[in-house]
Amino acid sequence: MKRWRVGFLGLIVSLGAIYFIASQVDITQLKDAVVGARYIFVLPTVAFLLLGLITRAFRWQILLSGDLPLWRTFSIMNVAYLVNGVLPLRMGEVARIYLSTRATPPVPPMKTASTIVVERLLDLLAVVLMVVLALSGGSVPDFIRASAVISGIAAMIGFLTLIVLAGRREMTRTLLITMMRFVGREKTPLAARLEQWLDHFLDGLQPLTRPKALISALGWTTVSWGFSAVAGYILMFTFYEHANWAATLLYIAAAGFAVAVPAVPGNLGPYEGSIILAIGAMGYAQPAGTAAAFAVLVHGVNLIVHAATGVVGFIQEGISLGQLSQGVKEMRQS
Repeated sequence: MKRWRVGFLGLIVSLGAIYFIASQVDITQLKDAVVGARYIFVLPTVAFLLLGLITRAFRWQILLSGDLPLWRTFSIMNVAYLVNGVLPLRMGEVARIYLSTRATPPVPPMKTASTIVVERLLDLLAVVLMVVLALSGGSVPDFIRASAVISGIAAMIGFLTLIVLAGRREMTRTLLITMMRFVGREKTPLAARLEQWLDHFLDGLQPLTRPKALISALGWTTVSWGFSAVAGYILMFTFYEHANWAATLLYIAAAGFAVAVPAVPGNLGPYEGSIILAIGAMGYAQPAGTAAAFAVLVHGVNLIVHAATGVVGFIQEGISLGQLSQGVKEMRQS
């Protein structure tokens, strides 16, 4: 029932965003923009997006402490991105956890989960930094500014908390034991399982306690988002005579925040709407048809890249969508 409600809310949000975009766009302008676009710029954009995926695979391998070879981190991550694009509730991350357990030796689910949490916090900090940099190039919409402030504070608190937990392993285990004793479950199978899960979760946080690994993770995060920024900058030339770095950083950040909004799979509607508002604040509001066409192209190119690499990932992992769905279901039940 809860999933049904979330799905219904996402449908309402997407329909509302699509209606807002449609009400602002002149069909003739949209047609002229699509016909007159210079699609040759899509090719280098795709190349830089692929480089961004490769560098993200390097980062995840570091966070996993080398438990998986690079080609496995790349294929599993791409499968996860594809699943996130077609299913709601970030189910791709659950798929990533399951696929990691199929490795030899298998990666414990909670260890993979903790690396995903670290990834999300690093990406959130990168998006917030993009908004900060965009401030130098013009005004930022209030909703993006507010999202950046709240997200930045939350990400820093979360990141520092994880570092403390990883560096104070015994204290963390003692805290769990104390909590289980308080509820009268200290000597139960549940307590033993929770302790095991906690150990695996903390294992995934260990790179945060090693300066070299932490710097590498931060470095690959910077490089990854740098490739994304270059790709976004180049793509602007498809519809506009001049690109703008501040506008590029802002619309990428806005799209990053939009992904967190409940919507239909693929975030259709909010994704495009956030881009239109972001580039509009940087002087690209008119003609509205061009802005809408650009937003659709940004989303489309990203979806196509993730779909193509995701299909390759499925082939490399030797698993079908049905088998993946069944495996995830069994893992969640166990």
